[in-house]
Amino acid sequence: MKLTKYEKARIIGARALQISMGAPFLFKMSKEDLEKINYKPVEIAKMEYARDILPITIKRPLPIRK
Repeated sequence: MKLTKYEKARIIGARALQISMGAPFLFKMSKEDLEKINYKPVEIAKMEYARDILPITIKRPLPIRK
């Protein structure tokens, strides 16, 4: 399923918040990689999203038929 830009932003933002609150990364990163992105949680969340390893799903409500 293709995500909208709003859903993508919500997922990345939610994961970045988890990372900033101390959640573990979902893949191994070297200290040099972390220093290169200046330990930014949003950038780490984007990398996790790009690798398709985020355990966050989207539930879209279906329209009501009459």
